[in-house]
Amino acid sequence: MTLVDGFDPSGVRVGIVGLGGIGHHHAERLESLGADLVGGMDVDAGARDRFAREFDAHAFEDAGELYDMVDAVLITTPNRFHEEYAVSALEWGLDVLLEKPLAHTLESAERIAEAAREADGICMVGFNNRFAAPVEVLKHYQAEGRLGDVTHVEANYVRRRGVPGRGSWFTSEAVSGGGSLIDIGVHAIDLALYFLDFPEVVEVSGVARSEFGGRDDYTYIDMWGDDSGPEDFDVDDSVSAFIRTADGATVSLEAAWATNRPENNDFFVRGTEAGARFDRGNGDLTLFENGIGGGHHLTDTAVDTREVDTHRAEQAAFLEAVATGEGPIRNTVEQALTVQRVIDGIYRSTDEGRTVRIDE
Repeated sequence: MTLVDGFDPSGVRVGIVGLGGIGHHHAERLESLGADLVGGMDVDAGARDRFAREFDAHAFEDAGELYDMVDAVLITTPNRFHEEYAVSALEWGLDVLLEKPLAHTLESAERIAEAAREADGICMVGFNNRFAAPVEVLKHYQAEGRLGDVTHVEANYVRRRGVPGRGSWFTSEAVSGGGSLIDIGVHAIDLALYFLDFPEVVEVSGVARSEFGGRDDYTYIDMWGDDSGPEDFDVDDSVSAFIRTADGATVSLEAAWATNRPENNDFFVRGTEAGARFDRGNGDLTLFENGIGGGHHLTDTAVDTREVDTHRAEQAAFLEAVATGEGPIRNTVEQALTVQRVIDGIYRSTDEGRTVRIDE
């Protein structure tokens, strides 16, 4: 028996809906946790065959056949299909871990949230960066009051060249709901709001741009997936935005699949008593503090942590919630819905050329 945080994950029968790359990534971590990976579901026969061979598990074309065999499902489909499978699984009485973002549109996200409110099962959303060890440490210091009141977060998730396979669902607005903003910007927004303890967001101003992915001469060194060219690229590849909350806290956001600048994964968290820099890329955490004892001074403290597989840690939290029947206190659907409203607001601000209120 393998225990994870005092509970036995093998007692939870788990299935995966969506057997592409991220589905396999999750399946590997479920096995490492000792969870009972019963089977998977995908509409693609090749994906089903690969999954069945690799994990010695059932693979179905019909979601209902999988739902009949499990207690919980992980949904890792393209964004457009999140609602279909999340709602049906919740209505089936299953517990659900849904990959980010909540959905491809705000309207779809709201329908998922409503289903989650009415369901007997729990629903958790896959913002895995919250489980990084430096984030856990920083939240601990924040809860102790070491940072004082956190008033601003500068959030960066910037690639110099990193457009995912052009021609894939990632670069199709109809399937993904957007580009860099909804793919990687969503992580930056979620983590920034997490550092602010998810206050009420009142307005956003932003510009989402498409400057690289639609070009015949798009230059890159590596690309995740195959490059089918610019013909079907109709999403943003960078975004700049500013977010204001009801209590006066703010977030500045830079996210990009491609831009002519060095990559940047820094999150700067500014508090009234101290601040911090967290590099999402390499896990570096530095605290910035000051004092007058012995003389006025400034202190920069590097914090070393153990490396953590964030998806595995996220799964462990989900499986424990399933085993205990207690809903998650982080990565909740309501928090994910707030993130989705911010994304929708940034896209509306882009289209309308003005600051928009979230409640409009």
